[in-house]
Amino acid sequence: MCCTSNALHLIFLRPFVFCTQKKQILEAVSFTSNGKTATPEQQAKVLALVRKLETEAPPSDKLLSDPAQAQVIDGTWYLQYTSPSNVGDADEFPDSWKPEFATEGEANIETKQFQAKGSVSAAGIKVDTSNRVVEQIIDVAQSRVTNRVNLGWGTAIAGGTFRQSTKVPNRAVVSFDTAEITLNNGLKIDLGFAFSVIGFLRRSKENGWLETTFVDGDMRIGRGNKGTMFVLTRNADAVQP
Repeated sequence: MCCTSNALHLIFLRPFVFCTQKKQILEAVSFTSNGKTATPEQQAKVLALVRKLETEAPPSDKLLSDPAQAQVIDGTWYLQYTSPSNVGDADEFPDSWKPEFATEGEANIETKQFQAKGSVSAAGIKVDTSNRVVEQIIDVAQSRVTNRVNLGWGTAIAGGTFRQSTKVPNRAVVSFDTAEITLNNGLKIDLGFAFSVIGFLRRSKENGWLETTFVDGDMRIGRGNKGTMFVLTRNADAVQP
């Protein structure tokens, strides 16, 4: 199925059509601490379920350019699972996800396997997300994405602006510019200078990309330039920790 002129209608119909498949994914990622404790067998199962959903229901090419269609991706999402986009031998999983035009932007951002399990990375800054509440807020109108992680003793925020890729319509090319840690006592530590240094060395502010491969009213699946697959939901409690 692909989005046509009825794109918006199909977007809101998907939660019903793909209910079973989404339920299987949520069950498969439960009790894995955001993917950190997932075995290779569990990872392979999740990736197979995700790939089926991605293949059968790709998002509209206007997801990041049409304000009406952007409504489905705008707002707060909760990260439920992270894992490498591919596991095992390529011959064993011939239908595994492969990025189109992997090199992106003036900084020649490439897809490189980060081997993320229960963690995320922004321009080299790695944060453990296992057993933590991780929010991602997307504002298409302002072309901005913000990641917020509750660390228990404080909150970490990383955010930046993005542009729609000229190569892959559902890919957001991100320029991170904000990194802050706010301790529970109110003390704020600004680490945004790290992105400035990285941008200077690369001679470009662009330092990552995130491609949406499935989205509907309550689930979003994404693939990043770190070779990572993400499962996010609107409901923070959609997955058993």
